[in-house]
Amino acid sequence: MPGAVPAPAIRHSTPQTSLRRVAANGIEINVAIAGDGPAVLLLHGFPHTWRLWTEVITGLAGRYRVIAPDLRGLGGTTRAADGYDAGTLAIDAEELLDTLEEPSAAVVGIDAGAPPAFLLAMRRPARVRRLVLMESLLGRLPGAEDFLTDGPPWWFGFHSVPDLAETVLTGHEADYIDWFLTTGTHGRGLPRRIRDAFVSAYTGPDALRCAFSYYRALPTSARQIQNAVDSHRLTVPTMAIGSHPVGAALERQLRPLTDDLTGHLIEDCGHIIPLDRPDALLPLLTSFLGADQHA
Repeated sequence: MPGAVPAPAIRHSTPQTSLRRVAANGIEINVAIAGDGPAVLLLHGFPHTWRLWTEVITGLAGRYRVIAPDLRGLGGTTRAADGYDAGTLAIDAEELLDTLEEPSAAVVGIDAGAPPAFLLAMRRPARVRRLVLMESLLGRLPGAEDFLTDGPPWWFGFHSVPDLAETVLTGHEADYIDWFLTTGTHGRGLPRRIRDAFVSAYTGPDALRCAFSYYRALPTSARQIQNAVDSHRLTVPTMAIGSHPVGAALERQLRPLTDDLTGHLIEDCGHIIPLDRPDALLPLLTSFLGADQHA
């Protein structure tokens, strides 16, 4: 079955991870928390849940308090009627930190989690110690022209039409999600338990509606990003990480507007970096996140 090919397990001791439901910004957020120390907030994308960060949590929880929520409408978090624009998602993240009594955090976002992470750092730089953005684009900012030569990926349009994708895909969710999981790992696949958790989280018309609402909110998110860039520079130390297919496009978008930017490309890696190449990602994260402690 596509997407279900077992990937080799990375052997670590497993940290104690607790699941909580936290009220924030009018919804109940399902959040995994592990470890003690400075907070690190991890924001996943599509078609993921907090379990995208399984290996990252293991690698960071020995020195950080790792906070990995299911984003609005996804996984175990409230399937809200609206609020899927990057600005509202940034407020979700900030209020989650408030409820968990964390005055600041390093923030890591991938795919759909990157734009809200970016807006949180732009709007509330005092709340974001360090920012890591991976495999995403930031609205219509210049720098992604090469990536978009043939237009956005095909599924952006499919997901954007109200009610269409839900109607077509209900009853075929596993096949559809497996395509993204296989493509996003260069055919290597994910551990069965994580694959099954992702498929379960995106099964049913309401789950699909929430997922596709992120794409339907992209024009709003793009305007919010442009408004932020028009009035501020990104002053938070930032790392951009690319793989396949986004590559260096995100770094090129960030370069003109960021005071302190580090860029990395991970070779032989699919879009789902935290599960496809955690061995390459974790050294980058630990070095970058630990820079404040050694300063």
